[in-house]
Amino acid sequence: MNWREDMLNTKERLPKFQVELLKNGAKSFSQAMILNVLYQKWKRMNGIKPTPPPPNCQSSFKEWNKRVEDADG
Repeated sequence: MNWREDMLNTKERLPKFQVELLKNGAKSFSQAMILNVLYQKWKRMNGIKPTPPPPNCQSSFKEWNKRVEDADG
């Protein structure tokens, strides 16, 4: 089943604007953001855990240079 259809069939009463968004999709960036909020709400209602943020893989030149110097000598 589609998440949008499932959200429309919930017992929760949705405002007319949100119902139209779920049926017709977003026409602007702000509507897309609202649709994303509805999707996140649907995931919480169904017990789907949010995806964890990706690990921080950043490093500085100083760290990299130290690793190169340690490898050389």
